[in-house]
Amino acid sequence: MFKLAKKYLGAFKKELIIGPAAKLIEAIFELIVPLIMADIIDIGINGGAGKPYIYRMGGLMILMGVFGLCSTLVCQYLASRASQSVGTVIRNDLFRHIGTFSHAEIDRLGTSSLITRIVNDVNQVQNAVAMLIRLVVRAPFLVVGAAIMAMGIDMKLSLIFLVIIPVVGAILWFIMSRSVPFFKVIQKKLDKIGLVTRESLSGARVIRAFSRADYEEKRFAEANDDYAETSMRTGRLSALLNPLTYAVMNIAIAAIVWFGGFRVDSGALTQGQVIAFVNYMMQISVALVVVANLVVVFTKAAASSSRINEVLETEPSIVDGEGAVIAEKPVKIQFKDVFFSYNANGENALEHISFELKKGDTLGIIGGTGSGKSTLVSLISRFYDAEQGEVLIDGVNVRKYGLKQLRSKVGVVPQKAMLFTGTVAENLRWGNENATLAELKRAAETAQAAEFIEKMPEGYDTVIAQGGRNLSGGQKQRLTIARALAARPEILILDDSASALDFATDAALRRAIAENTEDMTVIIVSQRANSIKNADKIIVLDDGAAAGIGTHAELMESCEVYREIVMSQETEGKGE
Repeated sequence: MFKLAKKYLGAFKKELIIGPAAKLIEAIFELIVPLIMADIIDIGINGGAGKPYIYRMGGLMILMGVFGLCSTLVCQYLASRASQSVGTVIRNDLFRHIGTFSHAEIDRLGTSSLITRIVNDVNQVQNAVAMLIRLVVRAPFLVVGAAIMAMGIDMKLSLIFLVIIPVVGAILWFIMSRSVPFFKVIQKKLDKIGLVTRESLSGARVIRAFSRADYEEKRFAEANDDYAETSMRTGRLSALLNPLTYAVMNIAIAAIVWFGGFRVDSGALTQGQVIAFVNYMMQISVALVVVANLVVVFTKAAASSSRINEVLETEPSIVDGEGAVIAEKPVKIQFKDVFFSYNANGENALEHISFELKKGDTLGIIGGTGSGKSTLVSLISRFYDAEQGEVLIDGVNVRKYGLKQLRSKVGVVPQKAMLFTGTVAENLRWGNENATLAELKRAAETAQAAEFIEKMPEGYDTVIAQGGRNLSGGQKQRLTIARALAARPEILILDDSASALDFATDAALRRAIAENTEDMTVIIVSQRANSIKNADKIIVLDDGAAAGIGTHAELMESCEVYREIVMSQETEGKGE
């Protein structure tokens, strides 16, 4: 927490000084009020000074109240400005830093957890900053100040304060020491709720299709109940704080009235001074409860700060290269004995992958589920880095490229078609912000998307709903292909991105790409042998290794795995 405070509170020194100082002024006025009340009772009422004195002292109290209110308003304003600004800066930094993560870091931390940290954890820190400015100085000052003021009135009666304050402190320590460890657990359980909610909402159609609504409700209820149970357990402990504190304080007040009565009878104290003692005890009571609540706030903030720091201190495994000087090379893409693993348990997702692909050629990649097809193409764009071996583009290791430089050369159409809220044209311009409407139309025609776009109510200005909910699966895939083509990349990667298209549209798409992409190097990942059979080179993957590399005819002769895939699909086609 101190690390986060040091980094982000330095820009708000004015608020951190003026805010507490203003609150301190209000606290000083609050400590003086009981003495004025004592004088009103002792001098104005019992002493016979009469109404003029009472009015004069009452006016002084009102004036102090006005000044105290003004001080409080200044403090509240500065606290709000500082806390909101800190929250905004932290959120921006988190979002910016998360944007530098490779797939590996996002996989490890989890999307739902990252969302919770940006929203809920930052809110906890933001709340702590506000409390820091408003109450951290005021509450302890009132406790100490009230005790000192009471001692100044009567040392013997103030012994009650010296007994009660440690007792209340012991109660605070007892409750906090048992409730504090739960706050970190609560945040993790909130992550689980976020995960379940995200999966349920994004997969709503699948859930309905399989009639799994009851199961999802049960799963959410279990996560929610788990969170609620932990929160209630913590809440039950925290709920003891106020009643126990007030019980002790009421006993103290009763003791003050009881023993104060004897002191009044003996002439050592006046009635007004006893009332002042009671007021000081009430101030201490309220201040100690505030201190207890501050402990809760800062404990939550400490737990949240560690989670925020975990994200900010996570170094992206994909580091931006220095930038590469590119010379024209006949070999566009080259893999040299590449190995890759998603974890450290020794299981390789890819091993001994070596091939060359010339500029303008088409590469087909085929293999069973989990054979490493998507992993292989992810290494080209550096979504992951090879653990051993080299991946080269234009003869330069991809690690040497600046990420922007590299990814401007590569257009990727992922397996899952992802579109964003906005118009069709805005989505197509993601890779090329300056693309003209004519260029967008040409890309859409190549991707076989122009026909359905032009039938939309507003054509290229038609608004796409979140995630493309107002489009079919095939329409979304064709738009994502058009988006990649509109960027005019040197390398186009189609990662099983035509799976929702019928055979005729798929064939027309491949034919249009071959005719309209000129010197573009194309990589097609597919489960369909027909989709890649005309490629200049085909890689057959089997459990992360290359079972065969060659043309369709060569592989039919030499690769048993490829032959089995082709034969099984031909059999299925005849069966249909």
